[in-house]
Amino acid sequence: MKRAMRLTAATFGMAFLAGCATVSIDDALQETNSNARQFTQGKLEISRTREQRDRRLQLTQELLSKPLSQDDAVQVALANSPAVQALLAQGWADIASANQAGRLPNPIFKFERMRLDSELEIGRMLSIGLLDLILLPRRLAIAKSKVDQAKIQLTSTVVDQVTQVRQAWVRAVAAQQALQYARQVNESAQASAELARRMQLVGNFSKLQRARQQVFHADATTQLASALHAVTSAREELIRALGLDDAQSAKLVLPDRLPDLPKAPRDAAQVAATAMEQRLDVQLAKAQLDVAGKSLGINLLTTFTDIEVGGRNDTVFDNAGGTRSTRRGYELDIRLPLFDWGTAQRDLMNAQAFAAANRHDATTRGASSQLRESYSAYRTAYDIARHYRDEVVPLRQAMADENVLRYNGMLIGVFELLADARDQVASVINAINAQQQFWLADAALSATVIGKPTALPAAMAASGSDAASSAAH
Repeated sequence: MKRAMRLTAATFGMAFLAGCATVSIDDALQETNSNARQFTQGKLEISRTREQRDRRLQLTQELLSKPLSQDDAVQVALANSPAVQALLAQGWADIASANQAGRLPNPIFKFERMRLDSELEIGRMLSIGLLDLILLPRRLAIAKSKVDQAKIQLTSTVVDQVTQVRQAWVRAVAAQQALQYARQVNESAQASAELARRMQLVGNFSKLQRARQQVFHADATTQLASALHAVTSAREELIRALGLDDAQSAKLVLPDRLPDLPKAPRDAAQVAATAMEQRLDVQLAKAQLDVAGKSLGINLLTTFTDIEVGGRNDTVFDNAGGTRSTRRGYELDIRLPLFDWGTAQRDLMNAQAFAAANRHDATTRGASSQLRESYSAYRTAYDIARHYRDEVVPLRQAMADENVLRYNGMLIGVFELLADARDQVASVINAINAQQQFWLADAALSATVIGKPTALPAAMAASGSDAASSAAH
């Protein structure tokens, strides 16, 4: 019995140490704020009290009281969005589940009371899984790996959410900016169509010439309607990303234009110098491999058998003889592998470990490739946007100035002047699209550097074809 008591005491001691080694959600959020400071600005927290919610609501109101910059939009999302809080709560649950994996199952206390004629027997037994106790150090190691995995997953989720907010802000501002020029094109087309109508009435225009101007006005009206919807769609996308309610949405004001391009793009060597081991996707794959490997070792034995050990303390009362006696001892419960030898379970664990190992290899091999691709998209977008800013738009402006002089000298007519103005506006719209693609690529590159790749190249290609199509028209 003393041996059983010592075993029980050791069990409680190890269980206490396991409980002390748990990681809280606050620790995980602090680590996320440290590792992804450029995304969270160190202000990520989960709102569990009324005081926290009131403070974050006040912050949201302050940020919405002025035109919302991109960094402020991120802060509004982190402070106000229920979706972000739901993601943090899911991370909290994942960390709690990982902590639970390192806990010993609770011991079982059994109580028996049996009577036979004049005899009364009271039995007491305290039992615990012997394999659970023996494998506790390994269970703690697995729990730690699962906690690390949950923390990395939390950081990755936050980075992805912030990237979505940044890109939604870019699209909303760009759509709003493009709408201004779409209105100018429509006004020019309307004036051209009206002038053509009047000139036809006085016999200076043919029916075909007037129809051409009317068709262009009809196309411009359609493009204006599409631009209006694009503004609504992009704005609502941003509202959802920020988690704004109807009252907050009414207060949302965006800047008139996108930020200027940086003076120089990011240096390729500096981007490539990012250590692959610091990337979240590589860390996550490594943590998953670590969990799979350790779990394979600990679960191998349990697929064959399970053992429980318990200490007994029975008291027997003999009412006829007026005596009382005590019996002490221990019990072993062993599961016999007669019907299930655990073959399927071992196949499952082997398959999971094999998959984790290959996922780790695939992620490691693809990390540098994704970084190069993302940087190529970023640099291409920067060069195109700069080309529009420094070459195309100034040339169009010079042509417009020259045509005004030619019009004043009566070398060209009003229709040629209006057509040139429309071409100039079309170039500006293409420049806005190029600037939008740059800022989208910038957000995607920031996410890729930390290890959360965003699929941008396809979107850039689609935008580029649209811009080319617009320029052709």
